[in-house]
Amino acid sequence: MAGRRALGRRFGWLWAAYAVSAYGTGFGFGAFPLIAILVLHSGPAQVAALAASGRAVGALVAVPLGPWVEFRRKRPVMVAMDLTRFAALMSIPGAFALGLLSFAQLLVVSVVVAAADIAFKAAGGAYLKALVPPEDLLVANGRFESTTWTATTVGPPLGGAAIGLFGPVTTVLADAVSYLLSALGIRAIGGAEPHPARTAPATAPATAPATPPATPPATARTGAPRLRAGDLLEGWRYLLAHPALRPLFLNTIVVNGLIMASEPLMAVLLLGRLGFAPWQYGLVFASPCIGGLIGSRMAPGLVARFGQRRVLRSSGVLRACWPVGLAFVRPGAPGIVLIVIVQLGLVTCIGVFNPVLATYRLNHTEPDRIARTLSAWSISSSATIAALTAVWGLLAAATSPRTAIAAAGVLLLATPLLLPRRETADEAAVPGPRPAAEELPPQRIG
Repeated sequence: MAGRRALGRRFGWLWAAYAVSAYGTGFGFGAFPLIAILVLHSGPAQVAALAASGRAVGALVAVPLGPWVEFRRKRPVMVAMDLTRFAALMSIPGAFALGLLSFAQLLVVSVVVAAADIAFKAAGGAYLKALVPPEDLLVANGRFESTTWTATTVGPPLGGAAIGLFGPVTTVLADAVSYLLSALGIRAIGGAEPHPARTAPATAPATAPATPPATPPATARTGAPRLRAGDLLEGWRYLLAHPALRPLFLNTIVVNGLIMASEPLMAVLLLGRLGFAPWQYGLVFASPCIGGLIGSRMAPGLVARFGQRRVLRSSGVLRACWPVGLAFVRPGAPGIVLIVIVQLGLVTCIGVFNPVLATYRLNHTEPDRIARTLSAWSISSSATIAALTAVWGLLAAATSPRTAIAAAGVLLLATPLLLPRRETADEAAVPGPRPAAEELPPQRIG
């Protein structure tokens, strides 16, 4: 099995840090919408505005963070972003205990957390590529993906129960502590990390190197290069000029935007109009996440058998077919069963797609462009989610949450048109890693 491959002590600490923060995030699933609905008595438009504004302003704040991260050592940046998220989230239970919690504070915290998330992901992707050999990237990304879905399976039901027993901000407190523990884990990785060197601006190459360097270039200077105005757009220039990454970039931000735009509306529909309890809300979205674990475990075997491009396209098409079913949810047991079936199909396909995409993206990005490229990708995704969440909030207010959820599902059916349809010269030059035969999951599909 792929999980048996040893990737070293330093990767073990990185994985442990990721795991503890992932379980904290899973435990705090939907915490902000729940607090807005149950504590501040917010309506659909306000809940959507909370999700949209936090992501939008966070993405704007993060625009200079990508280039800033690129020219600094990545591990200290990751620790700093973890501590920033810890401090921001801890302010919510503090304000709640004093009776001072407000909608405005939720907005500010969501902005800080969103910006820190983007910077952390940019630094983490670059650090992972320097830490893990190219042939092990799919295994490493598969482990992260498996951890994410395991945490999402276990966390939300426990979080829903904790809210019922201890109050609505309990899960926020636990999520904050998880970031503190993550920072300590990343700190424990140890080892020297060279300062990145500035290179001349470059557009995406016609063909990427078959074996990217394992570590980023170093410079003899003790300080990081100064940020330049042109660095702010370098990530987008690289993505949009790259024939292999461009269609995947466009497809991913649209799909993520449409899926996430429905999330606060599902909270309003289930917790409000259909009368689901918080633990039921957590359960129906958590239990199907076992499909994400299954999908991420299948990914290395599928890539070895069918190749990266075919797996990306097939799982990308399939993941767009499920969300429209959420428009037909009903109260009680039939509604729970329907949500579980739809979510199981969706997250299984996402579980296959995500680690293959993450590996493909790292393999096709030059080492000295990774942080800016990942930052641009995350900013675009956050901005798209924010814009579509705001639009879908207005649509739900004008019609109903169910109608808006149906509209998102119908539009998702068209998103496979954005996926790449044929192999480019760049893809041919960078074959996907092939795990050893004894490390592959069973070659079974369907």
